[in-house]
Amino acid sequence: MRDTGHDTAAFGTAVNCMDGRVQLPVIEWLTRQHGVDYVDVVTEPGPVAILADAPSGTRARSIRARVAISVEKHGSRVVVVVGHHDCAGNPVGEAEQRRQLRAAVDTVASWGFAAAVAGLWLGPGWHVERAVARRGPGR
Repeated sequence: MRDTGHDTAAFGTAVNCMDGRVQLPVIEWLTRQHGVDYVDVVTEPGPVAILADAPSGTRARSIRARVAISVEKHGSRVVVVVGHHDCAGNPVGEAEQRRQLRAAVDTVASWGFAAAVAGLWLGPGWHVERAVARRGPGR
């Protein structure tokens, strides 16, 4: 780990479900795959549904404001949006959640932050799978 000062630490951001089963696998994946020291976690029940189906709604604007803090104040260089198996906040099938995940990644990418954006899926074993190809900053 690097110094805890913001100017020397590398941050990533996870827009994740509030479900406790998904927190550690996503944090561990981000630290391992992207070499970040810290992960800012923005949680909502079923965030992929919020970002896919109501991208200009109040809850999506709240998520955007929190992601902005992570990217603009902490210098987060990657933002992942997470969907998962057995989501109580978004009780739809896997195919629908994966559709929402793709749309949610497009929503976050449309915000134009200087960070890469990717979508992650966690299945029944709680292992992270990159479900949506990584998109470059601002695209």
